[in-house]
Amino acid sequence: MTTLTDGTSTLTRDALAVLQPGFTGTSAPSWLLRRLGEGLASVGLFGRNIASPDQLASLTAQLRAERDDVLVAIDEEGGDVTRLEVRTGSSFPGNHALGAVDDVALTRQVAAELGRRLAACGVNLNWAPSADINSDPGNPVIGVRSFGADASLVARHTAAYVGGLQSAGVAACAKHFPGHGDTAVDSHHALPRIDAELSVLQARELAPFRAAIEAGTRAVMTAHILVPALDPDRPATLSPRILTGLLREELGYDGLIVTDGMEMQAVSGTYGIERGSVLAIAAGADAICVGGGLADDETVLRLRDALVAAVRSGELAEERLADAAARVRALAAWTASAAERDSGQGAASEPGSLSASAGRSGRAPRADVGLVAARRALTVTRAEHFVPLAGAPYVAAFTPVANFAVGDETPWGVAAELRRLLPGTETGSFARDRAGTEALAAAGPRRIVAVVRDEHRHPWMASALDTLLAARPDTIVVEMGVPQATPRGALHIATHGAARVCGRAAAEVIAGL
Repeated sequence: MTTLTDGTSTLTRDALAVLQPGFTGTSAPSWLLRRLGEGLASVGLFGRNIASPDQLASLTAQLRAERDDVLVAIDEEGGDVTRLEVRTGSSFPGNHALGAVDDVALTRQVAAELGRRLAACGVNLNWAPSADINSDPGNPVIGVRSFGADASLVARHTAAYVGGLQSAGVAACAKHFPGHGDTAVDSHHALPRIDAELSVLQARELAPFRAAIEAGTRAVMTAHILVPALDPDRPATLSPRILTGLLREELGYDGLIVTDGMEMQAVSGTYGIERGSVLAIAAGADAICVGGGLADDETVLRLRDALVAAVRSGELAEERLADAAARVRALAAWTASAAERDSGQGAASEPGSLSASAGRSGRAPRADVGLVAARRALTVTRAEHFVPLAGAPYVAAFTPVANFAVGDETPWGVAAELRRLLPGTETGSFARDRAGTEALAAAGPRRIVAVVRDEHRHPWMASALDTLLAARPDTIVVEMGVPQATPRGALHIATHGAARVCGRAAAEVIAGL
């Protein structure tokens, strides 16, 4: 690959290098391959890009045929937020389930197995784990994506997750700095604000990020949140005080800083993505994530040109842009060397396989570790005379509006798993007013399994359960969100997440397995 050395070409290549765009389709479009040849150094993958492990391996091979050291990033948290298994549900429980078990060795094993599956498909940067402390139970966007509400618990599991993921040669990305847990607003829709005092932020929000840095996380993702105690004027993603002063200088972090999606309304609705991208790089960010909703060549060129124009006008120091581009390339070099080490030691199986062999740890992976973790994460409260079901029930899913980060493509619940164990199981989805009455009518005489997600955040959901339990006290309740509401029903199961394996673990208990 030829490196152009004149100033204009170097500037343009650096501007492309700091972008992490998405795209549509399950193969690389021609414009993306062209930009990789011109200096683009990374891409972001989403559920729309993935049909199967073999297809994903072919896609990443296609990208590497154009640029062998390309960073291929994905938003694969496991649990509710999955891209690898977007159409089936994840084989791994999410952070909240792992925090409920509170076994750091298990968390590391889960992250290592997830990392091996990503590496086998050619993915080398994972925008995970969430290091946010879910201190506000009403948080609409973090919730079960967090290990929990306790700073020390979140810190130790964040460190374990980073270590496990990176043991497979996949770079971890602790997010969302300086902490998105104490918010009641989703930054996909508006700009959240955290009014905690500095002493609280130091002891609570920053603890998991310190742990991630100590564990050697290769990347940190910024949050589009306003934290007046740190910077009263600019959200974290655009704040030199937070990214350079706090993260770089005070916490001593020297890896890649990547922004959350710049198309999110917290930035795009206030600064615009071009202006926001310039301010983010100037503040200390190294990579601009854009593509969750914007995924085309026009967007890439607009951002490239905005960065070049900012350098030429003196608004953005050329040295800062060059430093950011160098950090992107340095991470790409680390992932490439990790892949080479693993290929020499048999770390990956066939390219499209969702499993891999032992890798650098020397321990054979346990493909079912996700299910093992999901089973251990259950909190089960039984009525005194509860008897497991022997016949097919009716599953009433009380379905809230989907979390934007999770999306509405991924199936959730227990119906599919109960149908496998108890053939003839039927299901329906209910929401808002009259949900309880409608569920009773649909169920008829069959035993009811009511599935909820964050009952404490949705008064209509709590009311629906009131209606069901008043008429049918033998109703089984499965809570697949954050279990804040008091357990009730003949059997209450808190899964601490809605991954497919969480549904399977709950179904096993219901069926008495």
